[in-house]
Amino acid sequence: MLSNESLHPPAFSRSNSQASVDSSTSVEEFWREIESIKESSVGVKEEPPATPTTPTTPTTEVKPVDEGELEAEWLQDVGLSTLISGNEEEDGKALLSTLTRTQAAAVKKRYNTYTQTLRKKNKQPVRDVRDIFGVSESPPSDSCDHATQLDGTKEEKELPGVTNPSGPLPGDASLSSATLSNGVQDEEGSFVDLQSGSMSILEAIPGLPAHTNGSADAEPPVPSALHDDDYLKKNIPPEAEELSFEVSYSEMVTEAPNRNKWKKSDIKKEDCALTKFIVQKTRFGWTETGDLSPEDMKKIRHLSLIELTAFFDAFGIQLKRNKTERGRGRDSGIFGVPLTVLLDNDRKKDPEVKVPLVLQKFFQKVEESGLESEGIFRLSGCTAKVKQYREELDARFNADKFKWDKMCHREAAVMLKAFFRELPTSLFPVEYIPAFITLMERGPHIKVQFQALHLMVMVLPDANRDTAQALMTFFNKVIANESKNRMSLWNISTVMAPNLFFSRSKHSDYEELLLANTAAHIIRLMLKYQKILWKVPSFLITQVRRMNEATMLLKKQLPSVKKLLRRKTLEREVSSPKTSKVTQKSPSRRMSDVPEGVIRVHAPLLSKVSMAIQLNSQTKAKDILAKFQYENSHSSSECIKMQNQRLYEVGGNIGQHCLDPDAYILDVYHVNPHAEWVIKH
Repeated sequence: MLSNESLHPPAFSRSNSQASVDSSTSVEEFWREIESIKESSVGVKEEPPATPTTPTTPTTEVKPVDEGELEAEWLQDVGLSTLISGNEEEDGKALLSTLTRTQAAAVKKRYNTYTQTLRKKNKQPVRDVRDIFGVSESPPSDSCDHATQLDGTKEEKELPGVTNPSGPLPGDASLSSATLSNGVQDEEGSFVDLQSGSMSILEAIPGLPAHTNGSADAEPPVPSALHDDDYLKKNIPPEAEELSFEVSYSEMVTEAPNRNKWKKSDIKKEDCALTKFIVQKTRFGWTETGDLSPEDMKKIRHLSLIELTAFFDAFGIQLKRNKTERGRGRDSGIFGVPLTVLLDNDRKKDPEVKVPLVLQKFFQKVEESGLESEGIFRLSGCTAKVKQYREELDARFNADKFKWDKMCHREAAVMLKAFFRELPTSLFPVEYIPAFITLMERGPHIKVQFQALHLMVMVLPDANRDTAQALMTFFNKVIANESKNRMSLWNISTVMAPNLFFSRSKHSDYEELLLANTAAHIIRLMLKYQKILWKVPSFLITQVRRMNEATMLLKKQLPSVKKLLRRKTLEREVSSPKTSKVTQKSPSRRMSDVPEGVIRVHAPLLSKVSMAIQLNSQTKAKDILAKFQYENSHSSSECIKMQNQRLYEVGGNIGQHCLDPDAYILDVYHVNPHAEWVIKH
């Protein structure tokens, strides 16, 4: 799994003679955990001894695949299967239309590799990359070093930008109405008629926006920036560093001067050695990963993987991925069962659950009496009891017949580690570790590492991400009691690394230690930056809005021949002026009912179910909630209902978005004027 370039002494060494994170103490803790894993597996039926590279679930053989197949899998994983199948898929076309320069370069490179591999195999003809992006293509290089290429003008000349004919809309707004109705503009300034069938849709859609947030606007979006008063309130300590979520990370790295000359810095054991980041809240507020609809989060994952690949490309690091290593897993029980299967079972009891119930029980047992227990996650517990509880949990938990009161916190901690170690696939994508190791060696600035980690988190499946967030929240509670339990951020990360990151490939002891050191450092970053790591970068949300708009445009302007003929037939059949008038009036009536700057908010669960709200520049989501609370304050039951209510924007260019209470609604309204506004849980 580890690349050859990663097998020299790691960048986080304190000296050239050692390959440990901080000291021999960390090495000893790591190997003690390995021995503990091996000991805990003794006597467990049908389970081989566990190591960081050999989990306790039965495995499937990982077959070698060629580079073309890997790139085809990558294209499918980022939502661009249309480039492989050749089908006219709106989502894939819409995604291509939102890419930044660096993102488009990453897609083009992978598509080039895929097509060249197919040609070598003499398979069916494939489209040239010029058919996708509409640009001249230079011979691709086998080198993975794209840092120089992205710095220069060559790539930018080959991948022209796009201008917005009507100028920027307020608030990072979406495609202009003129563009939506008439088409998009090519690099020469002329318009391409999206209704015309004379050219490929992939050529008609702009392949490359000109700016770093996925926007084709020629000016920076004003409302997405901080308010003037917010800038006056900025008080960033000298030891802290400001971090922005508004601009593509890969674009920031590409445009940063001397990015390949960053000095390497040792990772020290002291927690304070990790930089403190200040992320200023914009007028749109924060967006947590759970605030968006599942459909939009799927688009976030696609964009994040493209962005992560482009990010590593900017450093000349190849994000090499093998076929995902998967164990066969189990269909029932608790240990060795995929997270999705566990959640499906749990949702029969609680439809809203996001973290497996058994894992929540483990957290609860440790929190009840183990937070102050010294070395809580170093202890191995009683092997006989652990084996007994494992068997009982597998047999009785789903039937709610397991007796939790007899389990102590030590056994709960041991089984928590075993739970993650025996998952069919590791909680975190271990295939990205080699690239992260190389990143640390080439430019281990904590800010750069955080940006890579932030994108990795956004790529995680929902079940993995929600579980990881709950796990880090739990570990921070353990660390808060460090003075009594002796479990620091450093200790927790070192002990848990072999359990949360594992590979089924065989490695030498040195490789295992290198993998564990890097995994431990990643866990430290996750624990340190827990409060900001799960917030969705605003530049990705902007791209999702544009994807949704482009999809609506394609469905409206580019129907298939069959749909077009059906529509024309229906138009001929509608001869009654009255019927025609009603059909045309429906969408405009909604707009005429609500004046500019006024929104109608619906609250279906409250007695006051609807209210027109006049917006001004200072109206926040929490102000609207407070107004509804006041109007419904005559009933105590209504007050209780309001405590758990949030304001959502629904529809328009977003699926569903739970708004931050501090979000300025007029700014959101300008970005998404066709949204509906709903108060609900």
